[in-house]
Amino acid sequence: MINGSSYRNALISGANNISSHKAEINALNIFPVPDGDTGTNMSMTIEAAARELAEETSLSVAKNASLAASAMLKGARGNSGVILSLLFRGIANGFKDKDEVDGKALVSAFHIGVEMAYKAVMNPTEGTILTVARMAFDAGRAAAEVENDPIIVFGALCSAAHDALDKTPEMLPVLKKAGVVDAGGKGLCMILDGMLSLLRDGVMVKSAPQEEAESTGIQAQIDASSEFFKNAAAEFDSVINFTYCTEFIIGKSEDLEKSPLELRSYLETIGDCVVVAEDDDIIKVHVHTEHPGKAMEEALTFGQLLTVKVENMKEQHRKAAEKYEKEKAAADAERKKKDEMQIAEPVDEAGFVAVASGEGLIGVFKDLGCSHVVSGGQSMNPSTEDIYEAVMATPAKTVFVLPNNKNIILAAEQVIPLVNDREVIIIPTKTIPQGLVAMLSYAQDSTPELNREYMTSALANVATGQVTYAARNSEFGLTKIKEGDIIALNNGKLTLKEKDPIKAVVKLAKEMITRDTSYVSLIFGNGITDAQANVAVDNIRAKVGGNVDISIIDGGQPIYYFILSVE
Repeated sequence: MINGSSYRNALISGANNISSHKAEINALNIFPVPDGDTGTNMSMTIEAAARELAEETSLSVAKNASLAASAMLKGARGNSGVILSLLFRGIANGFKDKDEVDGKALVSAFHIGVEMAYKAVMNPTEGTILTVARMAFDAGRAAAEVENDPIIVFGALCSAAHDALDKTPEMLPVLKKAGVVDAGGKGLCMILDGMLSLLRDGVMVKSAPQEEAESTGIQAQIDASSEFFKNAAAEFDSVINFTYCTEFIIGKSEDLEKSPLELRSYLETIGDCVVVAEDDDIIKVHVHTEHPGKAMEEALTFGQLLTVKVENMKEQHRKAAEKYEKEKAAADAERKKKDEMQIAEPVDEAGFVAVASGEGLIGVFKDLGCSHVVSGGQSMNPSTEDIYEAVMATPAKTVFVLPNNKNIILAAEQVIPLVNDREVIIIPTKTIPQGLVAMLSYAQDSTPELNREYMTSALANVATGQVTYAARNSEFGLTKIKEGDIIALNNGKLTLKEKDPIKAVVKLAKEMITRDTSYVSLIFGNGITDAQANVAVDNIRAKVGGNVDISIIDGGQPIYYFILSVE
């Protein structure tokens, strides 16, 4: 049976496992535009539950599942995070009033979660996390009919999830072309694997930083033959008697007659924390000293220096302390903000919450009437809780929420069931221009339902262009995209690449502006000066003629050099 304690620990183990693999999952994202990466979003979502459960000691599986689901809902980020939170919300619903669960109860609860996840997505796509969850349930149900042991059932779930993940490229041609599996499905598999490790083997997966690269060549020899070196050096690192941490690798001279012990003896006269390790071909050295040059001169009598690293430890510690104080102050401020979260009395008829980043864009939305602008957008997906707090701080009976990003809409929709003292209406704005045109379409004298209709229908009247950079290597059509290339998107579709953002936005504008276009807004972001923006506008006018009204907005947004609003 799975009780509250084992479920709690399993969920924490699952959170640790995806945290350790989030970079690997992020790398599966195939579209080159910078985005809220799947691994990061799913990891942050389930980590909210792990934090909530960290101090919980209840043996009731119902209570722990409910706490986890609530925390995940509030912490959900991005579509993948919301789907994950709904899966665990369904599990919590299935565990209701239970102290422990068997295999049949487990798979029944998992089924509720799968159904909730599917219902939340307007047009579910197979070959995604939804498919992985559904096929995992199918296998779990079959296993439960044979054996009611929850560990066996959970094992069947995990195995089937991996099988389904392997099949996702056959279901989504874009995955097959890129030679990858679905990122959300991979994230779910990592969570289930971490949970199974605890439930079946009693092993809590520890969260570990993602390795940046595998060791090769000489470094591989060092890692294999001198593991004690790193451990020994680490024992000394807490005490700073000298300024420079000096490390180097010596390729031994073929006719070397001296012993590395002689090198060690010398280094101990000019420093401390000395560790000297050797194998057949190399000597690796670690020493804290005021004279790195003397240490290296002596090293040259043993052979050639293959690698050298010298770090100022006192400066490192100063910066680390400074960083710690800043992070502590920011964390304290965030806690204070949450503790002092203002719940405004809903007195006005209507209020507005938008999601945007960039000082200029935030100012524009506030000028248009938004009470609160949640910081976020592409690559910075706010959580459901962030949006909820903004809604509750808005003093209105009806609060219209403008997510302004397709990966935030689902998280915004989860706010609705959390609020009971005011109506929340989500306008499904996928871009900043859509958010702006929705605000301009609000009719003060109309009802909330009519305004929902006005604002939503207005979204079709604006086209969005974006100029950004490629976050990863990719392909579209016959064109190869390299990380760092300037790319342009026409209504979300990658349409061209350039070497310069000014040239890119001019070409994009020419492509988007038609005979019916009457108004264009050019929103420029970080890295673009007023002068560059004016050059872009002049070039656009020269390309399309003078019949189009073009305005410039200093949005200050990150990620996007330019955002075009074409009406």
